[in-house]
Amino acid sequence: MAKILAFKGHQTTSPANVLRKVPVRPKNSAVRSREHLTIDEVEGLMKVAGNTGRHCHRDRMLILMMFRHGLRVSEAIGLRWDQVDFNSGQIHINRLKKGNASTHYLEGDEMRGLRRLMRESTGNPFMFVTERGGPLTRSTVNKLVTRAGKLAEIEFPVHPHMFRHACGFYFANKGIDTRTIQDYLGHVSITHTVRYTHLSPQKFKGLWS
Repeated sequence: MAKILAFKGHQTTSPANVLRKVPVRPKNSAVRSREHLTIDEVEGLMKVAGNTGRHCHRDRMLILMMFRHGLRVSEAIGLRWDQVDFNSGQIHINRLKKGNASTHYLEGDEMRGLRRLMRESTGNPFMFVTERGGPLTRSTVNKLVTRAGKLAEIEFPVHPHMFRHACGFYFANKGIDTRTIQDYLGHVSITHTVRYTHLSPQKFKGLWS
């Protein structure tokens, strides 16, 4: 145990207890060229997730829902079945970070996939659960997305928040207006939304024709 030394009313520790240097996390730009995924990359991730491990359907649906609805990890693992209305084909999205909640439509493949997932959940209130019946953790989601990225042979490290960015970029690339993207993603300030329109090549289309 390090010896406590007193000096002019202050306490310090011996050199043996000097704090170790904490590794500095590299900037995102140092490990990847962009922070969003293309639609082809998302589909590739869903494909490998849907063919890997014991929970392949759950993992594929997790990626699909995070992309289609621009979900943060905490929003995805917090999804409950009472947020889904199968009769109207809608899902209520609760946003974190003081974001605005909204109701989204579900596409046909989502409806089919969620119905199967619900049957397999055996009455659990949460949509994405572990073998023990609890909701997935952030760590588990990070690991399964990282694994899918490697199996899909994406050339840079993939992390879950890239699906939210992919959603925003996809809409901007389709020419969807910024206000609609803002409401869909639950941004309180539109300044968080314009990054996607800035990235979109649509404004440059036809410049050389």
